[in-house]
Amino acid sequence: MEAGVRVRVAALVLWRDRILFVRQAKNGRVYWLLPGGGVETGETLVAAVRREVREECGITIAEIAGPIALAESIAPARDGSGRHVIHLIFEASVADAALEAVASADAAISGHDLVERSELAGMDLRPPIRRFLERYEPGDPFVALGRVWVN
Repeated sequence: MEAGVRVRVAALVLWRDRILFVRQAKNGRVYWLLPGGGVETGETLVAAVRREVREECGITIAEIAGPIALAESIAPARDGSGRHVIHLIFEASVADAALEAVASADAAISGHDLVERSELAGMDLRPPIRRFLERYEPGDPFVALGRVWVN
């Protein structure tokens, strides 16, 4: 992979028809992401998902499937950042009790929430995959979500 391309893994944790999100705030803007982050050199994608969820939420994944979706974020040339992120989303489950005490060891995370699918329309999601999250059901086939970007 060429320099500057980042691989980000994320966990879609469905619990009682709600989805687990982490809250981030940058440059005065608040947005929500599926828990996850960058893959480290020599780390498998599944190991990265497990590590990131543990770091960001303080919970251990019980089962993992996928990847279930892929999206690609490429900053427009006018942005000047050169950011290029490949997002791989995995389906993950955790023990019910784990979601009662979510806590983060990651300074970039400023909160968590379990969100009803009907509430997704009002959220600033990164990447912008609301439609996929509203429709996804466990066991659905892999989907390529294409290029997505939010300024």
